[in-house]
Amino acid sequence: MKQKIVIKVQMACDKCRSKAMALVAATGGVDSVALAGDARDQVVVVGDGVDSVKLTSALRKKVGPAQLLQVGEDKKKEDDKKPAAAFTVPQYWYCNYPPPQQHPAGWYDYGYVYQSRPDNTCSIM
Repeated sequence: MKQKIVIKVQMACDKCRSKAMALVAATGGVDSVALAGDARDQVVVVGDGVDSVKLTSALRKKVGPAQLLQVGEDKKKEDDKKPAAAFTVPQYWYCNYPPPQQHPAGWYDYGYVYQSRPDNTCSIM
């Protein structure tokens, strides 16, 4: 069961915000971290099996005064999630390489082709 934790932390500068985000993201079981509130002083954590009391005390030690505001079940259901965007294959290819295969969900495509190079298929040599 995923839970949503909201912690109010006194963060005066962007360095404190990034430090808090890094600390929370490094905690085991955390799925997502976000800043909320008008002054961006609330850290919203969604995860499974996250200890809210230990997380709050760690933020107090490393960042500054922290107050646990809310602990509850995450309202988003698995059925309401939108499907991940499909991998789109570019229309151009060099040296007669076949297009790459579809990647499983969760892989990121940074413009690299994830395949091995076939032997002796380049027309230049």
